[in-house]
Order: sequence, then C-alpha cells, then structure tokens
Amino acid sequence: MKETVTAPERSNVFLSIGSNTDNRHHNLEVALSELEAHPRISVLTVSQLYETEPLYNRLQPDFLNCAVRIATDLMPHRLLVECQKLERYMGRRPASRKNEPRIVDIDIIFYGDLVIESMNLRVPHRQYSERRFVLTPLNDIAPDFVCPDSGETVRMTFQKCPDSSRVEPYARPDRM
Repeated sequence: MKETVTAPERSNVFLSIGSNTDNRHHNLEVALSELEAHPRISVLTVSQLYETEPLYNRLQPDFLNCAVRIATDLMPHRLLVECQKLERYMGRRPASRKNEPRIVDIDIIFYGDLVIESMNLRVPHRQYSERRFVLTPLNDIAPDFVCPDSGETVRMTFQKCPDSSRVEPYARPDRM
C-alpha cells in the first residue's frame, strides 16, 4: 500500500524505547544520543525510565523503557527506516521468534494526528492502549495529547488500560 499522507513541516512524534539486554541504561542513553545527533530529528522531551516486566515472553530479563517526544520533518515511513537503522547500528539482530530479548526496540507510537495503516507501519502503534510500559512513560510527558484513533487523551487511555504488569520508576543517574 502506498503512503499518501503528507506530513507538516515538523511533526510532533512520540516514540517508545526499550532495552532488556546488556547494560540497559547505557543502551537507552546511546539510542537517545543517536536520535539527538540526527540532523532531521530534535529530541524535545524524555520521560523518566521505568523498569518493566516482559509481557509476552516472560523467560527474559526485565526491560527499561521510556517515552520520547521528538520533532521531525521525516515522513512516517522514512522515520521508521531511520529507527530500524538505529536499532541495527546498536546491534539488534532480526529475531528468530517474536518477543525475544533485544538490545533496543524503538516504536513509533504517535505521529502527530495521523492514522496510518500500511504493510510495515501502523500509527498509532497497534497495541499502545493495552501496554502499561508504553502508557506510563507517555503519560509522564504527554497526558493531554489526544490519541488520534480514539479521540481520548493519553491520561484517559492510561486510566483504562487493562494491563496490570509491573511498571516501576527506575532510579537513574542524572544524565537522562
């Protein structure tokens, strides 16, 4: 399916970033630094970090997760390519099975008020409203953002989230 949306000059985008291998905190710092270094991406806000239990494959280490608000003039599919390129640069390998441990995972949760459904990209992210590890940090930085698929705020979506998995603030150094 061909993308037919046009993005504003600089779009407000929300990403979810997680890591559960090696030095998780360092992995998130590297991902954020690389995003900051991209000439067409401005990192505007970063949530606090949360330690979260894995949801689907519980036989793996806990994750560290955060939400990030960026501004970019990259079109949605191009931003996806850049996020995947960053994941590969950091050492992420294609998983042989879904929900395997990973050095970094970067998901586009919202891209402004766009709703996109194509072969390789769905925005808003398909399961964001069912995941506390996405909604908790997102609620930190954008509680009043209106989710374009539901018309509800992030805060309202967070309050209705059926997920009861463990999501705890992570004590971190002052860097982030």
